Amino acid sequence: MQYFLNGYRPGDPHVRPPAEGRAEQAGLPEEVDVLIVGTGPAGLLLAAQLSEFPDITTRVVEKADGPLQVGRADGVSCRTVETFETFGLADRMMAEAYWVNETRFWGPRPGGGLQRFGRLQDVRDGLSEFPHLIMNQARLLDFLLEHMQGSPSRLSVDYGLEALGVDVPDENTLPVTVTLRGTEDGVERRVRARYVVGCDGAHSVVRGSIGRRAEGHGADKAWGVMDLLAVTDFPDIRFKATIQTADGGNILLIPREGGYLVRLYVDMGQVEPGVRLTEEDVLARARDVLAPYTLDVHEVAWFSVYRVGHRVTDKFDDVSPEQVGTRRPRVFIAGDACHTHTAKAGQGMNVSMQDTFNLGWKLVQVLQGRSPETLLDTYSAERRVIAQDLIAMDQRWSAAIGGAGRVDSDDPDVVRAAFAEVQRQFIVNGEFTAGMATHYSPSLLTGDDTHLGLATGFPPGRRFHSAPVVRLADARPLQLGHVHRADARWRLYAFADAVDPRESGSRLRALMDVLADDDSPVRRFTPAGWDQDAVLDVRAVVQQSGAELDWVQMHEFLRPRKGRFGLLDHEKVFTPEPGHGRDIFDLRGIDRGRGALVVVRPDQYVAQVLPLDAYAALDDFFAGLLIPQR
Repeated sequence: MQYFLNGYRPGDPHVRPPAEGRAEQAGLPEEVDVLIVGTGPAGLLLAAQLSEFPDITTRVVEKADGPLQVGRADGVSCRTVETFETFGLADRMMAEAYWVNETRFWGPRPGGGLQRFGRLQDVRDGLSEFPHLIMNQARLLDFLLEHMQGSPSRLSVDYGLEALGVDVPDENTLPVTVTLRGTEDGVERRVRARYVVGCDGAHSVVRGSIGRRAEGHGADKAWGVMDLLAVTDFPDIRFKATIQTADGGNILLIPREGGYLVRLYVDMGQVEPGVRLTEEDVLARARDVLAPYTLDVHEVAWFSVYRVGHRVTDKFDDVSPEQVGTRRPRVFIAGDACHTHTAKAGQGMNVSMQDTFNLGWKLVQVLQGRSPETLLDTYSAERRVIAQDLIAMDQRWSAAIGGAGRVDSDDPDVVRAAFAEVQRQFIVNGEFTAGMATHYSPSLLTGDDTHLGLATGFPPGRRFHSAPVVRLADARPLQLGHVHRADARWRLYAFADAVDPRESGSRLRALMDVLADDDSPVRRFTPAGWDQDAVLDVRAVVQQSGAELDWVQMHEFLRPRKGRFGLLDHEKVFTPEPGHGRDIFDLRGIDRGRGALVVVRPDQYVAQVLPLDAYAALDDFFAGLLIPQR
């Protein structure tokens, strides 16, 4: 974390000085740049991103009278932890959360009772530097709210305001009007916004206002969910576990943070609409599934019953397919407003936040005049495919669990085969449940695999897979991916070729010469008066160790002056971490002879892998995305 760039300030460096006029958030204005409806994970992750830009007027409205206190989603995928690291929040999450290290599989014992059929490492080695976590959704949202309130915008939520409808005028230049009603005073008010983002759940008012449809099928099957403080002799109570019985009983057991709390997702089967299930009903079914093990409940911290089908909305913005290219999207939907599914895969909250992590930086670049409005067309195009993949995976996983739990046989081999399929599906879906299966297709934002041989570990369209490095200026070991912040900047990681970067024959040195030129993409697309790296943040990874190189010997472009004092940035150059199996060039398949330039989107997905001397290709790529500023 870098701070003190523009002067020393005592106190918590995570709380930044407020921008001019932003010391306090005034009442809800009549006009805003972005209005976010809903404060679930999707809405608050978007708000946290936009709060970094006080020149963009962002407001968040929520019909509830205050922040969520308990319950709802709990699974935090590795990819989500990586995302929270871009806000500087991952360490706090990991300190509080339950770590899912192993998943265990239980099924019917021939002759009665339960038996453990298997155990698997929850996240395979090397998939991420972060674990799979369990954390109360309310606590996760607390972190985002604190980040917003400590940002230069001092952004907070306007509670007690229910969205009644959204009016989108035909004329592109006119603002969208959102009608709101106070939940206490009943007073209606209208807010005009350049962009509206509906993060208002499965029954989204915003989705209905723009005529979008949730397509798929519903479900009469009900799930009871409860967080318990209980005493039990079930041996795997502190492991994530799937538990099935011969009669189709089904529990997903999730240990919670704090060491004592546990969550049970209890399959209540087909329940007629209108039938109300109680805590006692769900507890009775849970005890039936766990028998002969006992469950002595001392407190129910949270309880809910829900019915969720598999649905994906036909489009994630207000522009119909035939209008793409002729009018720009101004209303977007995200999270449960776009896609719903069962809780078995633990992906609802995670995929929802990735929706708005995809959208946020695009709104910033358009609103700041750095990218054309056509950039916003890519949000629905990219994220709807991911939602469809999520539904398909959830259906496969649900079928595997349900099938295993309904094996009507006393033959141990038949039962064992059914649960082998459950474990196989768990392994097959492991990359998806970790949040790593997203693969954006070649497009305006993402290149193809032409030069993948230069960096085989960074395929375009996949998330940038971090690896250990050592910072040259101070010998600090760290993860290279952790220099990425949620600040709407592109990252260019230049991996050096075999020639010493101090010598004239170095391709890395030649690239820095080109980027330092006034006509380079870095100069051309950065507004006058902004820091050199404010739009395109260039970092270099050399092959030599810190014992062989000094920071002052690096190219001047990698030692930029920044801020009002013109202070030197010492954090642009890295060396491989020593030790067997730790060298980033080996871990990520970097061509040591030729090196590679890896271009990474602001949402941490690889956009391009290019040769270090592919100057024209680099220029052409950004020419299609960014607007010249000079």
